[in-house]
Amino acid sequence: MKYPRILAALALLALGAGAVTAAEQPAEPSPVAQTSRLNRIVAIVNEGIIVSSELDAAVATVTAQLRDKGTQLPARSVLERQVLERLVVEKLQLQLAETNGMSIDDSTLNNEVQDLARRNNISVTEFRAVIERDGFSYETFREDLRKQLLIQELRRQMVGSRIRVTDQEVDNLMAMLKASGSGDVEYHLAHILIAIPEAASPEQVQAAEQHAREVLQRLRAGADFSELAIAESDSQTALEGGDMGWRSIGQMPELFVEPLKTLQTGETSDLIRSPGGFHIIKLLEKRGDERHIMRQTHVRHILLKEDDLHSDADNRIRIKQLELRLRSGEDFATLARSNSQDTLSAAKGGDLGWLGPGDTVPDFENAMNKLAPGEISEPVKTRFGWHLIQVQGYRDHDDTVEFERNRVKNLIRTRKYDEELFLWLRRLRDEAYVEFRVDEN
Repeated sequence: MKYPRILAALALLALGAGAVTAAEQPAEPSPVAQTSRLNRIVAIVNEGIIVSSELDAAVATVTAQLRDKGTQLPARSVLERQVLERLVVEKLQLQLAETNGMSIDDSTLNNEVQDLARRNNISVTEFRAVIERDGFSYETFREDLRKQLLIQELRRQMVGSRIRVTDQEVDNLMAMLKASGSGDVEYHLAHILIAIPEAASPEQVQAAEQHAREVLQRLRAGADFSELAIAESDSQTALEGGDMGWRSIGQMPELFVEPLKTLQTGETSDLIRSPGGFHIIKLLEKRGDERHIMRQTHVRHILLKEDDLHSDADNRIRIKQLELRLRSGEDFATLARSNSQDTLSAAKGGDLGWLGPGDTVPDFENAMNKLAPGEISEPVKTRFGWHLIQVQGYRDHDDTVEFERNRVKNLIRTRKYDEELFLWLRRLRDEAYVEFRVDEN
């Protein structure tokens, strides 16, 4: 089976990995020049440094991404500036994580690699082969992945853990969406930010506004939005051409809501002022207003867990014996009450009620989905222990109201997280010592 080259590239690019393929390598310089280039410091970040080899690798990765998307590449100096700024912010986060004693162990890293492979429907061995076939170093990939997981955990602790969404906020947004008739409508947006520093002087604000107006004029004259975002935007999505993905009204920054109401698909907004700077948004696409129907399974089970009295091997024998008793006609509910170690469901004859997709662990769900009503599974092993599963029925359940409420809650959380992350990263950057040396020979 052949897997496309983009598989490995996307896996790396999605994580911001700094790998470079052989195809992207520049012409081989002399050994002396090569050593000088590889060891040249391009930025000092607090007590750390970024060297030119890191910058070259990251630029090559972003270049491959932009070419895959068919985006016109900006000048090398412009791309280097954007990529180097992203590397600086990444370095600052890794330094803070180290200061706080945070790390990602090999077990967590291995689980993430397995999950990446599973999402691409291949084994870990095949996943590694795809990466190496396209010229990427698998070990470099793993270490870049470790860094990104560490940054994710740092952001979770520093930003995500402080985000709270109240029932009243959910009620208010649902009422607003219902009143506006835009409840399930989603918008695909692109975004350019011309940022201003905290406590900016009037001169700095004026300069940023002038810059933003010049960018807007170029867009009005027909310039490509994604190319200008890459070249000019200070947003975290700059290197994605400003693409913010699909957002509902409740998920996007509040200051975008009013301007968006008058935009048609393909149109660009006027300047939008915020404390962080001047924004320009473009409406790329629009969709929505659908009901949510979920397939649910009524299921019961018997669970045997490993403990001081029973090893995993013992439980494997015991669960097989229970299976034989069930297949000989004994009552499932009776056996569950007397044998299952899931105490909550055991009291109900093993009944877990109606389960939707994702309500249980994958191994259990996969085995459950293969059963016809009334059918009993073979013993199934999950991280909880050994199970016997019986499906009692299936139904299509319209959970649009519950789904919409959960969706709105997640939209509010995402919006708050994005806003807080932007402010936190800006403070982290503003308070750091950063010295660029990219133009030095």
